Amino acid sequence: MTEATTTAGRGTILVINGPNLNLLGTREPDKYGTSTLADVEDLAARTAKAHGFGAECVQSNHEGVLLDAIHAARESAVGIVLNAGAFTHTSVALRDALAAVQLPAVEVHITNVHQREEFRHHSFLSPVCSAVIVGAGVFGYKLAIDYLAEVL
Repeated sequence: MTEATTTAGRGTILVINGPNLNLLGTREPDKYGTSTLADVEDLAARTAKAHGFGAECVQSNHEGVLLDAIHAARESAVGIVLNAGAFTHTSVALRDALAAVQLPAVEVHITNVHQREEFRHHSFLSPVCSAVIVGAGVFGYKLAIDYLAEVL
């Protein structure tokens, strides 16, 4: 698990990256690009800071760790950016956690999941997220934080 945190006056935005996203930069660069997870976390922190927010970044390949981070966000965050990776298409538990914390959340996917395998076309998370950003590469994280800054 990786974790990075910055603080600022308007509160903290939790940025969650799920399974295999620790391999960004080397995992299928033709699909996911060459930016690393550290690059994504830096982009998120800089974007949040520009809007007066802090950023807490968490990555794990374990669903329970992601659930714990979402639950903790009830007390520590004002919004969530979530790239749940493959858990997007399988995890009712992540969906229920997002619904339970009642924070604005943005689902992010680096690739356009609708141009990929059929099983990636369904998201358990989208119905409980305020917005969904797909196919914008790692720039999608910036767009997600820009969106949260606008609605918060």
